[in-house]
Amino acid sequence: MIIEKILGNLHEQPRLFDRHHKEKVVLPSALLVKRIQRVTTDHGKELGLRLPTGTGDLRDGDILAIDDTNVIVISVLPTDVLVIAPRSIHEMGVVAHTLGNRHLQVQFFDESSEYKAQVMVCQYDHTVEEYLKHVGVPYDRQERVMPVPFRHAGHSH
Repeated sequence: MIIEKILGNLHEQPRLFDRHHKEKVVLPSALLVKRIQRVTTDHGKELGLRLPTGTGDLRDGDILAIDDTNVIVISVLPTDVLVIAPRSIHEMGVVAHTLGNRHLQVQFFDESSEYKAQVMVCQYDHTVEEYLKHVGVPYDRQERVMPVPFRHAGHSH
C-alpha cells in the first residue's frame, strides 16, 4: 500500500476512532522528516510513504490509513533529551548561545506545555551535560516524544 497523504491526527480527534483497532508504525524521531520511505506496521504490514513536498514532518498520531475496523497511525519513539531550566533570561541566553555555537537544535516550551515550566530541550549529548554541570544550570535527562523532530543543522563558513 502506498500512502500519499496524512488523513488527520489521532490526538486531535481521539474519540472518533475509539472502536477502531490501532495498528502502529513505530518510528524514531529522525525518520519523521523523510517524505519518502518504506515502513512496517507492528502487525508486519509493509507500507510505502510518498508524501508530497510541503506536507511537513510526520507527527506522533498521524493517521496513514483507515478502514471500517482498523486505523494505521504513526507512533514516535521517545528521544533521549536534556530538559534545561535556566533560572534567568541571562542564563538562558548564555546556554542558548553556547548550544547554537555547537549547532545543536533546541526547542523552547513554556508553562502551558507538558513541562509546566519555561524550559529549553535538546537531544542528549554528553558534552552538553558536562557543560551544564560545569556552569551549574539546572537540567534533567529524560525520554520524551517530541512534538517536532530535531533536524541536523548543516554548517559552512
